[in-house]
Amino acid sequence: MRDEVADEQLMEQYREGDAGAFDVLYRRHKGGLFRYLFRLSKNQGIAEELFQDVWSNLIRSRERYQPSAKFTTFLYQIAHHRVIDHVRRNPGIMISLDMETEEEEPMMAALPADPALQPEVQVQRKQMQAVLVKAIESLPALQREAFLLREEADLSLQEIAVVTGVNEETAKSRLRYAVAKLREGLRGLR
Repeated sequence: MRDEVADEQLMEQYREGDAGAFDVLYRRHKGGLFRYLFRLSKNQGIAEELFQDVWSNLIRSRERYQPSAKFTTFLYQIAHHRVIDHVRRNPGIMISLDMETEEEEPMMAALPADPALQPEVQVQRKQMQAVLVKAIESLPALQREAFLLREEADLSLQEIAVVTGVNEETAKSRLRYAVAKLREGLRGLR
């Protein structure tokens, strides 16, 4: 039952040559990673290119993998660096942390969602989505990135700091300000 094996163990198994372990990791993380990249790029083609590059980089770096942090930290650090490389190589392309628009909703809805969500939770979530999207869009870009890494990748403060290349206090501050602004923006809904 690989579905119960921790990501770090699966990555170690993959490092040792078990391709099936990679399949499980890919299945677990493809939706969140793609959503993260798509929300940064706002362009499906760029997101797909970055998505493929991240997984290719993970495959190439598997020999060097050491489970000193969560697998998701390792994966999203690769993604973060790939986004930065893409922006540097394509100075005319802007990376945005804006949330999806109405035109993008069908593509985003087709991405794998958390299977633990019940239908009634999904309905409630859809109703709150428009308000939440506006609140997230109003966040400064660095706060938005910290928030997305926390929510999409379930990274800890320490892991967000590692991924974004800042110290833990800076990551904590960005996330704290983002959450405070989102709470303020959603306060009227209660």
